[in-house]
Amino acid sequence: MGQLLHQTPKVGRPNKLGVFKFASCDGCQLSVLNLEDDLLALGSLLDIAYFPEASSGMKDGPYDIALVEGSITTPEDAGRILAVRAKATTLITIGACATAGGIQALRNWADVEAFKQVVYPSPQYIQSLSTSTPISDHVHVDFELWGCPIDKGQLLRVITDLVAGVQPRLPADSVCLECKRRGNVCVMVAQGIPCLGPVTRTGCGAICPSMGRDCYGCFGPVEGPAATLSHPPNTKSLARQFHEGLGLIPIEVLRRFRGINGAMEPFKQESEAWEKKT
Repeated sequence: MGQLLHQTPKVGRPNKLGVFKFASCDGCQLSVLNLEDDLLALGSLLDIAYFPEASSGMKDGPYDIALVEGSITTPEDAGRILAVRAKATTLITIGACATAGGIQALRNWADVEAFKQVVYPSPQYIQSLSTSTPISDHVHVDFELWGCPIDKGQLLRVITDLVAGVQPRLPADSVCLECKRRGNVCVMVAQGIPCLGPVTRTGCGAICPSMGRDCYGCFGPVEGPAATLSHPPNTKSLARQFHEGLGLIPIEVLRRFRGINGAMEPFKQESEAWEKKT
């Protein structure tokens, strides 16, 4: 995704905004609230009509902009997202759960029914899907904001661009480039720390490498300028460096890729390749 727009919100009047939650931790909704003074300024452009995290005053749609946090993990939610899509002119998914299935997508490699039997005293009452899937697997998504949580600056830019009728544009290069811009010493080269920065899209400001630790891929696989030409991130080369250069055993390599965005195809394929070696 990441490409817009079939329809744009109307300019010249407050745009009606709805914020919806599915399976998630609420962190990305908190990033909306963390806009603080900027959120107050947006109040002149937005009618925040539906946002249960922030207000009990809720108005029904249609909505010019719908922000959707969380993945689809229950039959009820699989139906509810269709209703949200029908009411939204522009639907934006926010965060790794909504864009990639999130950490809960680890269930995609497990026996969910077996988990229910172990965890719940009355598993027959638990209605849950066997997979955790991104919103785009169920409805058309106009734009995606990645991260765990999202970057509030990116959110602000996208919303202001939308209400101005401008095509939002966000960086699609790797965290490594962000490290170079910030003057960070590479933690993988200098300290031998297995870092996912080379195959992860920037957007966080390289927070973790700036603190001397590894990137764990919370903004998902990098697209890069050639993404539309079928040039995926070189996860194979990075995984080989983790194993041969840094001494990680296969299960450790697998775990590096099977994390917050592990269900995304480049990371999924790499983790499954290493699963065969464990």
